[in-house]
Amino acid sequence: MSREIRPPEGLRTLGDLDPSATRIVLVRHGQGEVNVSGRIGGPIGCSGLTETGRRQVAAMAHRLSASAELAGADALYASILPRAIETAAILAPALGQRADEVIEDCSLCELHPGEADDLIWEDYIERYEVPDWDADPSLPLAPGGEAWNGFVDRAADALEALAAAHPGQLVVVATHAGVIEAAVLRFVGASPPGGPHRRLRLQTAHASLSEFEASAGRWRLRRYNDAAVGI
Repeated sequence: MSREIRPPEGLRTLGDLDPSATRIVLVRHGQGEVNVSGRIGGPIGCSGLTETGRRQVAAMAHRLSASAELAGADALYASILPRAIETAAILAPALGQRADEVIEDCSLCELHPGEADDLIWEDYIERYEVPDWDADPSLPLAPGGEAWNGFVDRAADALEALAAAHPGQLVVVATHAGVIEAAVLRFVGASPPGGPHRRLRLQTAHASLSEFEASAGRWRLRRYNDAAVGI
């Protein structure tokens, strides 16, 4: 077999993977009841996964069991929202974890909706002035809720704290599309703390994997939107 000859380090597009880095794998929850009902899904409004959502996560768990690509994960986290907790519980055996070992953390939740929690979107539009986050991402969704800027900072800070707490380990997080976008903004797009954070509107699939490598304060995207085939 011929030896691969690569450009000098300073010119290379592809970098070597760091075996000592912390790996943070973000799993978007499966389809939630709120995704099909039009209900704002904070702690009150979220009622867990649909049957389709459970099948999506089960398909990913089957793939992970067969491939062992995340076997022996050192920790499994979830946001406190039922759709994320249920996702983590389904994935746990494929990661070498138990469902009762899932660490629930509110800082990994989707944007906090405040008074809008549990409203149908039509009722929300009638009750509140809808912010335009492309024009001003500092406006809150509703009284007591987060603005886009604050949410991105909260979610990205939470992931940095996870990396610091698990140096050199593999951490899996059952979370939300917004948290994944926040990670891409902070760690790939270099959107600094405090914003303003320009929304990307990523199309992150349910039950998909997005993986980051954190090493010496630097983050690298290893994969994005990696979903199981046939779900």
